[in-house]
Amino acid sequence: MKENIYTGILTAKKGKVCLLADNGERLLEGEKIWSGYLKHFSGRKVRARLLPQRDYETGRKIIIMWPEMPAPEDPFVELYFNERLAKYRTSFLGHLAINVNGEIFNFSHLLNENEIMKHEDYFFRPALGEFSPHPVLGRYNVDDPQKPYYDKFGRLFMRTIHVLKIIGLDIKRLSQIFHEQLEKIKNTPPDPKDPQKYRDFNILTNSCSTVIRSGFKKYGFEEITGMFPRDIFVNISYYFLMQENDKRIRAAWRTLPQLMVDEAAPSVMPPLMNPLNRWKELQLRKSKL
Repeated sequence: MKENIYTGILTAKKGKVCLLADNGERLLEGEKIWSGYLKHFSGRKVRARLLPQRDYETGRKIIIMWPEMPAPEDPFVELYFNERLAKYRTSFLGHLAINVNGEIFNFSHLLNENEIMKHEDYFFRPALGEFSPHPVLGRYNVDDPQKPYYDKFGRLFMRTIHVLKIIGLDIKRLSQIFHEQLEKIKNTPPDPKDPQKYRDFNILTNSCSTVIRSGFKKYGFEEITGMFPRDIFVNISYYFLMQENDKRIRAAWRTLPQLMVDEAAPSVMPPLMNPLNRWKELQLRKSKL
C-alpha cells in the first residue's frame, strides 16, 4: 500500500499550523504538529506522513515530519555513532547503528528497539505517544501496557550523531548479513526476568556495536576491531578513510549536531576506552577527513 506523503512549507500563523503546498493548499491544518518540528522546521519545505501509532492525548494518528532532501545518487552505507544520553546510565558508552542504502538497522538490549527503520523514522520521529518520555518521570516507562513510553523519538533530537559514509561496498551482501542478525534476535525468546529485554544481549560480546562490528568482519573486513560504540566507530572510520588499497571504496566523515528540544538534554561524548583509538582519532582529525 502506497503511503500518502504530504509536502509543503511548515507554516504557523495566528495559532494555526499547516503545510503550505506549492498550489496554495493548506495541508494537515487542524492536526497536532509536534512542537519540536515548529521549533526547527518552521518556514522550511518538509515532507510528512501519518504513522500507525496514535497520540495519547488526541487519539489520532501521529504525524512524522522531516526536511526535504535530495535522494542519494549512489548505493551507500552510513555508520551512525550516537553520543550518550545524559539521563540513562545504560547509555554511558553511546550507541551505534548502520544504514545500508536506506535500511537503518538498529540493535539494542530492548527488544522493541531491534528494528529496521527508514531515514525519517530514525532521525525525526516526534516525541508524541509511545515515542515520547513519560510526562512525569521524563524517561522510559512501560508500567502501563496500554500507554507505554519508550522514549525513542527522533535520534537527531536526542543526540549529536557522527556519521561515516561509505560508497563502493556490496550493499546486497551487507544488508543480508544484518537481516540475518536481526532475524536471530527476533527469534530469541525474551529474557525471563524482563520480557522487554533481549535475552542474549551482552555489553562486551553481543551489543549494538559488536553486532555491527561482526557484520563487517563477516563481510570480509577482519582488521576491524573494537568493543564499544565510539571505539568501533573510530576503528571503522580509520580503516576506510585511511585505506589506499581499494580505489573503488570512498568514505567521508561528518557530524550532525543535536536539534535541541524540551524532551531531551544535550547529549554527551563518551570516552574512548582504548588509548590506541585516541591516536587513530587524532590522525583522522589531523587529516581533516
